[in-house]
Amino acid sequence: MNATAIILAAGEGTRMKSNHAKVSHKILGKPMIQWVVDATIQAGCERVIVVVGSHADEVRSILDQAYAQSSVQVETVEQAERLGTGHAVRVALGACNVTSGPVVVLNGDLPLIQAETVRMFAQTVADGKLAATVLTMTPPDPFGYGRIELDADGVIARIIEQKDCTPQQAEELLECNAGCYAFDGALLSRHIGDVTCDNAQGEYYLPDMLEILKSAGHAVGIYHCEDYRDGLGVNSRAQLAQLTAIARDRINNQLMAQGVTFIDPAQAWIGPDATIGRDTVVWPQTHLIGATHVGEDCQLGPNTRLTNVVAGDRCSLDETVGIDAVIENDVTCGPRCYLRPGTHLLDRAHVGTHVEIKKSTIGEGSKVPHLSYIGDTTMGAGVNVGAGSITCNYDGKNKHATTIGDRTFIGSDTMMVAPVNIGSDAITGAGGTITKDVPDGALAIERTDQRIIEGYTELRRARL
Repeated sequence: MNATAIILAAGEGTRMKSNHAKVSHKILGKPMIQWVVDATIQAGCERVIVVVGSHADEVRSILDQAYAQSSVQVETVEQAERLGTGHAVRVALGACNVTSGPVVVLNGDLPLIQAETVRMFAQTVADGKLAATVLTMTPPDPFGYGRIELDADGVIARIIEQKDCTPQQAEELLECNAGCYAFDGALLSRHIGDVTCDNAQGEYYLPDMLEILKSAGHAVGIYHCEDYRDGLGVNSRAQLAQLTAIARDRINNQLMAQGVTFIDPAQAWIGPDATIGRDTVVWPQTHLIGATHVGEDCQLGPNTRLTNVVAGDRCSLDETVGIDAVIENDVTCGPRCYLRPGTHLLDRAHVGTHVEIKKSTIGEGSKVPHLSYIGDTTMGAGVNVGAGSITCNYDGKNKHATTIGDRTFIGSDTMMVAPVNIGSDAITGAGGTITKDVPDGALAIERTDQRIIEGYTELRRARL
């Protein structure tokens, strides 16, 4: 489909009461503008142009980071003077030289619009029969939306804004304008300059293009989206929360249809780019953010948050926070463990309660059961780390590495001062500070002599 998407994202978003661009606010961990851009790319649009204005640098940064590797180039055009939607489209057309093919104009605060809706919308103007179409919907409560009035032939006659509706029109006209338009690109390019600012606000309004095209002898129509939620926008924090709940329910329903169990779907927040395998159970207060992918037969939560984590099959992640980590098969984590970026847990590894792992590999079947910190470490298979053990990897200026060989036993409360290498089948005594390399099969003990002072309690009491 040789279609171009123009996404309007230049507005102030004053009702959000925010220091950030409205379209940068997140739904399920993903900025709103990315939801819209992704829908256009998945719909098959070959060009995506985002018109930025307020907080332009912030929006550009989001797009540059998200689509640096995209096969579809996401372009940005700045609307330095924000003179209305018609002006924004004219700026985009001129800067990017769009002169043909279907052009869909969407708002950047429409995060629920689906790719199939965008694809079908663009196709309405692909065969040359219609010069423009308006995306319409019938929400349960139409108050606040422009109403679509059709003529006797079922062709759009005009759009009546809420404030201009008579009581009868407000009651009878239930088809609402979602604020999105599809145009024949050649006709849009030819006539966009005909939009004037002859109105009370002195702005160029894109809906005026409908009457301009009709006056030039071209047909215009509507495309009704079956799911009215596709056309819902975000103008306030309350609406952001409402649309987040809708997005959550859409995603969770899809996952349940694919064989995932949710103990309480209303208490699990799964991002649009996350995946979960069948027979996995999702407990309440679970969050999967970004490119998180979980395998089959897992237990997630309760109280688990994973961001850009890849987990295999049959894992149990209880009260686990994981960021940019890889978890292989049959791994158990938690409760209350923290997997920081660069963590790699191999098959059958166990990370227990109050354990923090950072930029480390935990070998097959190795265990860090409780109250430990492991950082910048490569650990072999079958290792057991006693409670309260720490790799002292930071000297105040640089980070240093620790290696632990296969089947080694680290006694409780062992301090491993990096850089240090502990061999395979070795043992460290409890309470030791290991500063030197430990050979394979060796026992490393570092302790001061224990002193016993008899009668100390009575002596102390006598001094008080």
